[in-house]
Amino acid sequence: MSAPVIALKGVCKAFLTDDIETRALDGVHLQVQRGEFIAIAGPSGCGKSTLLGILGLLDNASSGEYTLAGTPVANLDNRARAALRNREIGFVFQAFNLIADLTVEENVALPLQYRSDLSKREAQAWVKEALARVDMSHRARHYPSQLSGGQQQRVAVARALVGRPTLILADEPTGNLDSRNAELVMDLLAQIHADGATLCMVTHDPRSASLARRTVSLFDGRVVEDHLNTGHRADRTTVLGAR
Repeated sequence: MSAPVIALKGVCKAFLTDDIETRALDGVHLQVQRGEFIAIAGPSGCGKSTLLGILGLLDNASSGEYTLAGTPVANLDNRARAALRNREIGFVFQAFNLIADLTVEENVALPLQYRSDLSKREAQAWVKEALARVDMSHRARHYPSQLSGGQQQRVAVARALVGRPTLILADEPTGNLDSRNAELVMDLLAQIHADGATLCMVTHDPRSASLARRTVSLFDGRVVEDHLNTGHRADRTTVLGAR
């Protein structure tokens, strides 16, 4: 088996407030193989967003080891972390995070501005390909305010895909959508996974989580359950034990 895309060993994240230490993550062990689709679930305050921030190189662990696509990240400086993040990770956020005064195609092209290995023509071709993949080519010259919430999230997915990353991280991707648009976005993510992408998604929605191949549940900053979803005909569950 090839090296995992994500490998966490004993990862902790502590915050100090008024001399009181709070552990948002407490000894997390996790591996995600290339091509997996996992959902990270659990109650509010359990550490889901903190974990996603560490996976996305937006935050640092207080202790433990994190290896992303074969690269240990602990000793990377800010510039090296940014380059690794831009090359290996695409993000989909609950609030879409599109820039209002940029067109759809300009928003999607943003991650490619930092890719010195691409010519302008190649970057334009990648943007067109990403928009076509989410069925938003016809809206390329529109602005976010001219789009529905579901269309904005599709553009956000295109932006995550455009750099052809190893890993896509989605933080509550349906949280701001009605049920119909949520279903469409989840169908899109499921298709992207079927095409070979590695996805890691934080969600409160059991229906969204059920579309993932595997669910990792957190409680008080610890992994308490890691199981294959029955919707994928899995028949075994590993309970790791809540504290």
